[in-house]
Amino acid sequence: MTDLLPTTRTGFESRFNHAPDGLWSAPGRVNLIGEHTDYNDGFVFPFAIDRRTVVALSLRSDRLVRVASSFAEEAIELSLDELFPENLHGWSAYPLGVAWALGGFGADLTAVSGFEVFIDSDVPIGAGLSSSAAIESAVAMALNDVWGLDLDRPALARVGQLAENRAVGAPTGIMDQSASLLGQADAGVFLDCRSLHSEVIPLGFDAADLELVIIDTHVSHSHATGGYAARRASCEAGAAALGRPALRDVSVADLAHAEEILDEKTFRRVRHIVTENQRVLDTVRLLRELGPTAIGPLLDASHLSMRDDFEISVPELDLAVVTAREAGAIGARMTGGGFGGAAIALTPRELVPAVEAAVEAAFARHGYAAPTMFLVHAARGALRES
Repeated sequence: MTDLLPTTRTGFESRFNHAPDGLWSAPGRVNLIGEHTDYNDGFVFPFAIDRRTVVALSLRSDRLVRVASSFAEEAIELSLDELFPENLHGWSAYPLGVAWALGGFGADLTAVSGFEVFIDSDVPIGAGLSSSAAIESAVAMALNDVWGLDLDRPALARVGQLAENRAVGAPTGIMDQSASLLGQADAGVFLDCRSLHSEVIPLGFDAADLELVIIDTHVSHSHATGGYAARRASCEAGAAALGRPALRDVSVADLAHAEEILDEKTFRRVRHIVTENQRVLDTVRLLRELGPTAIGPLLDASHLSMRDDFEISVPELDLAVVTAREAGAIGARMTGGGFGGAAIALTPRELVPAVEAAVEAAFARHGYAAPTMFLVHAARGALRES
């Protein structure tokens, strides 16, 4: 992270030939448990990670917006007068979508000044660690400051979600942006996605000598493609058939009735959401009562539900989960929207080398591309760096 601050400043100065007004950063996130529950008005339990996106930004005296990054050669330019979702494409839709979305939260886009921004990041792209929300949250923090909007963090999370939904075209919930903006060190963010009430829950991994191993399969995914949207549509259809506003309002006890009236596929989609909501609540309760060594079986059950009921896993993720558990992890699951990305393995510190070696060997035996593995720790949320 410390290396990103000078490289981002240098990148800005190289592209725009002057110093930025400031630097802001926001983290990626790992979702410990609670997958696809956010857009069903349910519960999630992510935490911000010590991988971050940094933006250097300065205001202009005219209406021009210029966006550049370390991961794309081209710089994007357009006028604030052209800032509409249909004009935004590719990676620049994330930062520019935030600028557009702020228009719905108090920014008068006919009166604010244009800006220049340079973006750098060490959050892996396409790994299910929400590199997109890290960009959105860092840019939202920066523009909130320089445009003098005085929005609080929950509002900025809704700005990021609106940008993702409308400018990027991904029908995601509010979890990722909330984790990036509300995260704290050594803690998870227990979020009620209906009320947007959040509570910081200590994780206690370090005290229990546990590490969270990220296993990036390098199977790329995209939330703007059809699989994610199809799962959301199934959830909405299931809630409608059951006469409930959202699947948040369906209990585990309701599943027997749901199985009677829903088709088999829709029922399995519903069952995942209902049981996953309960697993989030159980995880938070066990962390409070017994500590992190007690939550492993819930992580395992979450993965099986995503594999079999929601059908969003892939063979590489399944192999990573099974192998990590066999090598000593106390619980493992895929994380993120699915169809690729990363798995997580909650592992006793002394067994981390064995887990990593076993996963690497298993991928080689199956002819899969070598995964990238690293540790993450719960970290602070978005902030101004300078």
